Amino acid sequence: YKLGPDSLKQPGVPEGMVTQMPAWKSDIFPGTVRDWWVYVPAQYDGKKPACVMIFQDGVWYRDPKGSFRVPTVFDNLIHKQEMPITIGVFLNPGEVPASGPGKKSRKNRSFEYDRLSDQYAIFLEKEILPAVGKKYNLRQDAAGRGICGISSGGICAFTAAWERPDLFSKVLSHVGSFTNIRGGDVYPSLIRKTDRKPIRVFLQDGSGDLDNLHGSWPLANQSMAAALKLMKYDYRFEFGDGGHNGKHGGAILPESLKWLWRE
Repeated sequence: YKLGPDSLKQPGVPEGMVTQMPAWKSDIFPGTVRDWWVYVPAQYDGKKPACVMIFQDGVWYRDPKGSFRVPTVFDNLIHKQEMPITIGVFLNPGEVPASGPGKKSRKNRSFEYDRLSDQYAIFLEKEILPAVGKKYNLRQDAAGRGICGISSGGICAFTAAWERPDLFSKVLSHVGSFTNIRGGDVYPSLIRKTDRKPIRVFLQDGSGDLDNLHGSWPLANQSMAAALKLMKYDYRFEFGDGGHNGKHGGAILPESLKWLWRE
């Protein structure tokens, strides 16, 4: 899997700006602190509300030399009008700082990402989106909002839209952990037994993904795709031969975003 031209800087394409925000101390997840960044495209002028897309494990997605290189992809696609003017929000999972000398900080990633709960969606609704909205003119409708993640961040993205389709209508999951880490293996059954929700879902996985005590990632993602197909969701499933990493997802990220944001 190799990056295509839309994942590389191109001459003549205006570059957006990525700004690291002050560390966020959450009330919804008490005691946690997280790093986060906001990308604003060059075309944003504040006159018209912009779409917004949130990325879990944000440091991986904003990395200019990583597998995804989201700011560069956004620059290219927005310039070609293949996706709308969209502000990107890159969030790291929370961490509880060490309580004293010799103590270690505690990562809150699995608690936030793997649970089948609306808590993370509430965190975005009550804390992050309003904070970004104070500086930038954002669309308030679900059709103008997307959410993305890899691994546990992938199931987190799906859960946020599943619990709150009034907040997010577009989901992008890379090697999503729809396994029994914290009960996520029930999603295929839930999808089959629940009235279709107004969300669009793009899943990516590979035959070389994880298979361990929590379950089989390839089988879990195939079960998700089968359930979404049965319930006639607007979905797409790209199944390759990659492992538990961002290589395949990064290579097809431009196509994924164009599909998600199509009219």
